[in-house]
Amino acid sequence: MSSESTSDIRSRPTSVKDGKHGVSISTKEVDTGAQLAAGFTGELDPEEALRIRKKIDWHILPLMFMLYWVQFMDKTTLGSAAILGIEYALVHFGATLRRSAWRTEANSANAEIRLGTAFYLSYLVFEYPQNLALQRFPVGKWMSLNIFVWSIALACHAACTNFAGLLVVRLLLGVCEGSITAGFMIVSSMFYTRNEQTLRVGYWFLMNGTAQIISGFISFGSLHIQTSGFQPWQWLMIITGAITFALAICYWFFFPDSPTNAWFLTMDERVKAVQRIKENQTGVENKHFKKEQLIEALLDPKTWIFALFSALDNVPNSLTNQQQLIMASFGFSDLQTTLLSCVSGIVEIVTIWTGVTLAARWPNARAYVGAAYFVPTLIAIMLLNLLPWSDKVGLLFCQWLTGISITGFVLALAWINNVTAGHTKKVATNAILLSAYCVGNAAGPFMWLEKYKPRNHVPWIVIAVCYIACPLLLLLLRYILARENSRRDAEPEDDAYEEVYIERLSEDGKLVQVRVDKEFLDLTDRQNRDYRYVL
Repeated sequence: MSSESTSDIRSRPTSVKDGKHGVSISTKEVDTGAQLAAGFTGELDPEEALRIRKKIDWHILPLMFMLYWVQFMDKTTLGSAAILGIEYALVHFGATLRRSAWRTEANSANAEIRLGTAFYLSYLVFEYPQNLALQRFPVGKWMSLNIFVWSIALACHAACTNFAGLLVVRLLLGVCEGSITAGFMIVSSMFYTRNEQTLRVGYWFLMNGTAQIISGFISFGSLHIQTSGFQPWQWLMIITGAITFALAICYWFFFPDSPTNAWFLTMDERVKAVQRIKENQTGVENKHFKKEQLIEALLDPKTWIFALFSALDNVPNSLTNQQQLIMASFGFSDLQTTLLSCVSGIVEIVTIWTGVTLAARWPNARAYVGAAYFVPTLIAIMLLNLLPWSDKVGLLFCQWLTGISITGFVLALAWINNVTAGHTKKVATNAILLSAYCVGNAAGPFMWLEKYKPRNHVPWIVIAVCYIACPLLLLLLRYILARENSRRDAEPEDDAYEEVYIERLSEDGKLVQVRVDKEFLDLTDRQNRDYRYVL
């Protein structure tokens, strides 16, 4: 029997051992890491595990850092371009773009709101298809194709001669970006243990802050490019598009799809890399869609609590595109505004790094740490509403401090993977969370109406309400999961999946049965009663 035929053996009972039914199942039913894990005997040496983790870090984290920096920079080019002159081009394009060509400030604001919302609406519509594609196709290759299309769409911003053209390219950006965060969440769960995931998700997410710093300097440089018929905002789009294109090439050749076939790991190291994450009880991945896992994801209450948190937490994310305009309203020049926006990036880097470090070192404290980081932001919002308008320095510092709450969302991204098992269920849950993320981001820009300027009391009140609800949702999640852990602790030991086998060819060409550990059966967190939720 060929190796191809052994990969599609139907489930059937085999023998009875120690009172338990040994069951032979198709390899389609188990995790992709099952074949490798089944060949490992003994315990993995801690020093060897650490060496492999460092090797994985060295090969994938730099690429993840680069892409998350680029995706955030590209996503916020609209806000940067507003300072560089795009707002005068949204209604009328001519040989030269003059302030007089812009009809009204209200039209400018409304156009920016529509473009910002369009990005997240296309992100929302394509989020579930993107997650299905990430399950069906090699993760690294699928992401690289999306990055390539996205780089072309970004550069095409510079060629747009009307609002409709800008709308189309913003829609394309949203479609492509839907693969990035979802892909990173899947990759993080493939290569890292639960505790490592919290840190790694924080590390690649804090590149958003780095992007604010670097894009601030790129915007500053673009403002000084003076060419006939080509405006600074157009140069910004060309420069960022070229950077993204180069990264797409790097991803195609160097970003791995899975630890089971990572080019930089030897076969022995791949076995150990899979064995290293056994403690997660989530395996690596399964390329086959399981309808029952999708239904379980839809019926799981924690899925929708995470989704509500994601939606509410990202309504205030419209500040990303608004902060430079808000700083400009304080009386700072265009040059000063582009440089002052870099400080927001520094605040984000520091707050995410400290938050994930605390959550990783303090056992079962994800909800507590995430909730605590909303407090400084709520104080800053209160001061933004109460300080006199003449206190520009105080208002500026409060504006910077509003970024501290981002830690709560970062911890939620890592946490949802830590408490969800079953690859189809994980993909579906991630899609729901990120769809809610899009809903919040799409709704947010509509707060920033011209009639609320310059103090923006109404938007700040809406943001405050969201940031009061978010920590409460995190604490509710912790309570529900802790209660479920206690319930499982009181249950008798579950041995339903102790004797499960896959059939494969041995080195001498014989068909043999190999036992598969429960951790690599692609069970959901509800099916596996030995699974315990991290808190």
